Amino acid sequence: MSVGKRVPALVIVDSILINIALLLVLWLRFDGRVPPQYMQSYKELAVFFTLVWLGCLYVCGLYKRLWRYASLGELVSIVCSVTLGLIINISVAYFWMQGNSFPLPRSFFILAWMAVVIIIGGSRLSWRVFRDNRLHNGRMRAGRPVLIVGAGDAGAAVARELRNHDTEHRVAVGFVDDDRTKHGLKMFDLPVLGGRGDIPRLVDIYGIQEIILAIPSASGKDIRDIIALCRKTSAKLKILPGIYELINGKVSINHIREVQVEDILGRDPVKVDLEAIAGYLAGKTVLVTGAGGSIGSELCRQVAQFGPRLLIMLGHGENSIYHIHREITSKFPKLELMPVIVDVADSVSIANVFDSLKPQVVFHAAAHKHVPLMECNAAAAVKNNVLGTYCVASAAHRFGAETFVLVSTDKAVNPSSVMGATKRVAEMVIQWVGKNSRTKYVAVRFGNVLGSRGSVVPLFKEQIARGGPVTVTHPDITRYFMTIPEAVQLVIQAGALAEGGEVFVLDMGEPVKIVELAKSMIRLSGFKPDEDIEIVFTGLRPGEKLYEELLTHTEEVNHTKHKKIFAARVDRPDEYLLNNLLNTVRNADRVYSDSEVVRLLKNVVPEFRKKEEPGIIEVEKYKSHGAVPAIATN
Repeated sequence: MSVGKRVPALVIVDSILINIALLLVLWLRFDGRVPPQYMQSYKELAVFFTLVWLGCLYVCGLYKRLWRYASLGELVSIVCSVTLGLIINISVAYFWMQGNSFPLPRSFFILAWMAVVIIIGGSRLSWRVFRDNRLHNGRMRAGRPVLIVGAGDAGAAVARELRNHDTEHRVAVGFVDDDRTKHGLKMFDLPVLGGRGDIPRLVDIYGIQEIILAIPSASGKDIRDIIALCRKTSAKLKILPGIYELINGKVSINHIREVQVEDILGRDPVKVDLEAIAGYLAGKTVLVTGAGGSIGSELCRQVAQFGPRLLIMLGHGENSIYHIHREITSKFPKLELMPVIVDVADSVSIANVFDSLKPQVVFHAAAHKHVPLMECNAAAAVKNNVLGTYCVASAAHRFGAETFVLVSTDKAVNPSSVMGATKRVAEMVIQWVGKNSRTKYVAVRFGNVLGSRGSVVPLFKEQIARGGPVTVTHPDITRYFMTIPEAVQLVIQAGALAEGGEVFVLDMGEPVKIVELAKSMIRLSGFKPDEDIEIVFTGLRPGEKLYEELLTHTEEVNHTKHKKIFAARVDRPDEYLLNNLLNTVRNADRVYSDSEVVRLLKNVVPEFRKKEEPGIIEVEKYKSHGAVPAIATN
């Protein structure tokens, strides 16, 4: 029914219902024998009473609501509007007749209030009950049985969405929750059937075809355990994303997706201090270097949400900057953007950017980060990661930036690779530049990010799609993992905590065995490891370690205001050796060999590769065959 016809129809219905309520009250008050004087008073006041209540219903917005979605909020609005109308009606009735006689019994008004609320409210809610039951019964006849894991707010939202908006004909048969106090109770007329241990049994009993995990705040371990249980059944498994993915707090049927490797790794939800972040980003000119990369582009997406005055997206690759610029423009059309194509090691161009645009907050994400590739290109790694950091950091000091955040890596700790060593030197550079600067310089260390370019996850997906084999370098190799949005949220948060000189370390949770990650991804793809898809061990690659560390044995950490961010107390760099390295790189009149670059790095980072480690001696073999080693787990 159109709005033009709907409102008059509701007004007519409400007029009839109000008068039914008033007559019913009189009839009940006098046991069916209404005195003539009271019936006469009703006749004289009925039109006015009706108009007053209709007016109050209109003023309170009751005629602008979709009653198919009526809930407690609509009932409260009905109570408020009827109460307001009652007050007006009592006042009018008091002055209606001359003399001292009251036109109607005083109890009539209290009973009338109750009757109008019940009848008007009932008429509205009954439509929703009728609609829901019709939808529910229709779907029960031809729906796909679904079990919801989690009988909390998220589970309730999923059940509501399945009932009202699902186009795939799924029918929720009940909930599973580990809270025993909920067992046997019902929510939306759906029972809580048991705990997580009952999942396999319930799948068999009810013929469950799909399980939806609706516990976005659960710990990583709980998610892994529940997924492992669900994998023992024949039911299809889906999940509601984690809290950090549902930033707006709304749950839609569109958010429910297939279980991904991120869910199996089970990151605990990240909560950021939005007020602190907005305080140092809102209205500021923000520069992101490496803006076209995995971390840099996500930094641009998240920084844009906090309303900077200007967002400068700087990178060396025109295509990647073009794509992120177009994406941010479409999502934030009112935000002023400046795409800049510059090599971070070009000191003159970097100085021009700072001089003309005056960035106040700098996120330095530009880096060469592929471990085996940098073993074959050590000079390029030093130029980009060391000299590039120095150029941007020194420009931030010269032109008065407020905060400088370096995106570092766990590979900078006891580095065995050229990439890790250059990132450790980059940390030293900002400590050195920031020693006597008003700019607050900080570095943020974290491990691998899932889905980044060159990470192991896309490689495994590609290998599984080809039918295998899936290649893992070593059966015992482990890595720390984070999702890209999560890591970037913490990087931005670290900037808000910066006082100057800190090296922040992110809580990466528990390290993950790469071989277990490979097996999980194979299972997620519907195959069995080593049966359908073979796993092959290829040996450690150049510069690769079996495990990564977040701190050296001499470094200690202090807690910060954020429980997932720690401040490391790092050793101060030898400024003479660091300056010598920078001068050598800046003023090079010849091309240095990779072995010469390694010697330069060892002078500044004594812990860098003190002995030949597995895979290191293979660099020359890769070069002699004219091949570049595969980029996978780093």
